[in-house]
Amino acid sequence: MYYICIDIGGTSTKYAILNKNGELFVNGMIPTRVTKNKNYILTDIKKLVKDLLEQYKMYEIKGICISSAGVVDPDKGEIIFSGPTIPEYKGTRIKQEIEKTFDILCEVENDVNCAALGEYWQGAGKNSESMVCLTLGTGIGGAVILNGKLLNGIGYTAGEIGYMEVNGEHIQNIASAKTLVKLIQEKKEKEGIKGKITGFNIFELAKQGDEICIDAISTIIKNLSVGIRNIIYLLNPQVIVIGGGIAEQKEYMEEKIREEVNKGLVGDIFKKTEIRLAEKGNQAGILGALYNFINKHS
Repeated sequence: MYYICIDIGGTSTKYAILNKNGELFVNGMIPTRVTKNKNYILTDIKKLVKDLLEQYKMYEIKGICISSAGVVDPDKGEIIFSGPTIPEYKGTRIKQEIEKTFDILCEVENDVNCAALGEYWQGAGKNSESMVCLTLGTGIGGAVILNGKLLNGIGYTAGEIGYMEVNGEHIQNIASAKTLVKLIQEKKEKEGIKGKITGFNIFELAKQGDEICIDAISTIIKNLSVGIRNIIYLLNPQVIVIGGGIAEQKEYMEEKIREEVNKGLVGDIFKKTEIRLAEKGNQAGILGALYNFINKHS
């Protein structure tokens, strides 16, 4: 049995054909077509599914598994809220349209939730019962898995950790990858140091002893650690997984985050939560979309 898995992002849409074990047979990417006032996501997804079904007839496709940006009602497979990056996306009934067009089962879930499910199934959260996943990028996304099940919340917004207040600020404004780049850029410009700062060269410079980069990373870790401690106090998960570009810096970052978190915990009993950096990278969402589908139809 094989499954078409699609991960819809704000700028690109990844796709793959996987078997039930998550083994990859086909993969690729198309741009997410969005204009200032409109999106063409449903049109493009339908064309993609049609093309894949025709091109790979040799595979017995059992379902369409979709991960999408925006707030998703997973029961209806419908987008119920979307930010300005994807205009006119709210109200898009992906599940209904795919099932009606192709007469094949379809499931849709939020992209951050799918990334968490992917890590839980085959990545850094494997074999755990409870896991919280944080994704650091432009903002901070989050997802919660308790007793092996995704926590959606009454409005399907559980895990929106980016809006947690830390020192009077939303944590995503003081601990995201975007904030790290901004902090360093501002400090270097103030000191008259020119050159573009990127998420990658920050860590290269830090490893070479660049004090501005080292200090900024330390600030981000301290701010992030406050949020992580709050999660530990509230949910006491077995594992907290941190994803995004930062996960590529496992050797440099993982132990530093762990030490900073543990330093501020009020007692050893709270130190049982493991903190790990994500392992599945860009494939996490695809894997999670499949895991979500299989769980609903097993």
